[in-house]
Amino acid sequence: MLRINNLHARIEDGAEILKGINLEIKPGEVHAIMGPNGAGKSTLSSVIAGREDYEVTEGEILFEGEDIGEDAPEERAQKGIFMSFQYPMEIPGVSVTNFIKAAINETRKANGLEEMPAKEMMALIREKSELLGIKKDFLSRSLNEIFQMLMLNPKLAILDETDSGLDIDALRIVSEGVNHFKNQGNAVLLITHYQRLLNYIQPDFVHVLADGKIIKTGGKELALELEEKG
Repeated sequence: MLRINNLHARIEDGAEILKGINLEIKPGEVHAIMGPNGAGKSTLSSVIAGREDYEVTEGEILFEGEDIGEDAPEERAQKGIFMSFQYPMEIPGVSVTNFIKAAINETRKANGLEEMPAKEMMALIREKSELLGIKKDFLSRSLNEIFQMLMLNPKLAILDETDSGLDIDALRIVSEGVNHFKNQGNAVLLITHYQRLLNYIQPDFVHVLADGKIIKTGGKELALELEEKG
């Protein structure tokens, strides 16, 4: 699904942050990336999503066999790449419901489909909010990244430290959402500092990122080793 070959990237007019990343994520897999602050974890997720304040200087990003290096963020989203943020920005005057409607219908339009009927949209919103135990009034107050992921149903979900600062109840909502989402037709990339998230979400692979490179790859036991030894 996603193949990254020798990826180098930097902040525009700044120092190099990614220094030769190689990574392959296949359908049905959950990958976790861990590492110290400043290692390049969030930069990697941002570059995959196409954020324009980063410059790729070498290498390639292939999504379903297609080079997406020149695609704008919205084009990548329409192709099925979703990225959550550690601190999502709220848009004044825009409810979560309206935001979701617009995002879904833009993706459908890009794929030659008609807008989702309002009745079908509201039924889907109710289904996913009930799945996560989210009250209806919560949707109008605050963007919920996991709820968006379930509604948009992307091919690749990138969760950039979504668990940061969460209490145990919120962590449960995030974990249950990811576990409900994942199947053999999609993939998940978790960026996290904490092994605790991986107590709830079983990764197929754990990668250690340090100084812009993946220096070690293993299974869940690698996350436990990092927790114990640093």
